[in-house]
Amino acid sequence: MSNLSIEIDAGSGFCFGVTTAIKKAEEELASGQTLYCLGDIVHNGMECDRLRQMGLVTINHQQMEQLHNVKVLLRAHGEPPETYELAHRNNIEIIDATCPVVLQLQKRIKERWKEHTAQIVIFGKKGHAEVLGLVGQTEGNAIVIENVDEVMRLDFSRDIYLFSQTTKSLDEFHRIIDYIQSHIAPTANFKSFDTICRSVANRMPSITQFAARHDLILFVCGRKSSNGRVLFNECLRVNPNSHQIEGPDEIDRNWLKDIHSVGICGATSTPKWLMEQCSDAIFKL
Repeated sequence: MSNLSIEIDAGSGFCFGVTTAIKKAEEELASGQTLYCLGDIVHNGMECDRLRQMGLVTINHQQMEQLHNVKVLLRAHGEPPETYELAHRNNIEIIDATCPVVLQLQKRIKERWKEHTAQIVIFGKKGHAEVLGLVGQTEGNAIVIENVDEVMRLDFSRDIYLFSQTTKSLDEFHRIIDYIQSHIAPTANFKSFDTICRSVANRMPSITQFAARHDLILFVCGRKSSNGRVLFNECLRVNPNSHQIEGPDEIDRNWLKDIHSVGICGATSTPKWLMEQCSDAIFKL
């Protein structure tokens, strides 16, 4: 493999929100105190393992109800108001690492919900941590749609305010807007709010170019990552010789036959060190 070239995508790796959350966790853990994290801090098992070894304890909402007088970190995805109310009741100190983009989106949804004049619709993945936090701003009343096919469930005779989970596809969001605009009743108002994070959306064109210039693409990403699914599908569209892996152990040496260049890239939840490990592993195969 002496003539094999490997390039790690400079644009891949943690987004600002994830970087901040991990930095906050590391700072708290450095003080030697126990720190709990509500849900996986990032959708990447190997990074979660690294922080677990440093002392981070991952909990769910039921476990948080049993805790008192401790510190709990809220990850970048954000949380609904009930989580903050629980923390107040149990004297839990919140280390809030909610992404500023998500916080702003929560605020906008809450403000629109208070008007009680329209259906609040969120384009997002049902059950996703960020989406649960957004729906929580409407006391559970927001309608979540996962794709353009689900838009027909809306009541087009009533006003509609459309928002999006920050990591969704910009193209599909615009398809949903087009559908609603062509079906909304003349007596109803429709407003759309482009709340897709540009640090994620802007990765699409760059990863398209990256995938096109290599013989083989290794997309390193946890299976739970929402934006990872979108970005990997784009790699696959441009370069059918693309494989999603969670780490170096999943690299198949058969993929490297008659290959001259390998591109390694990942999601906003993929650490740089993991992509570098995958690069190192190729030369050991």
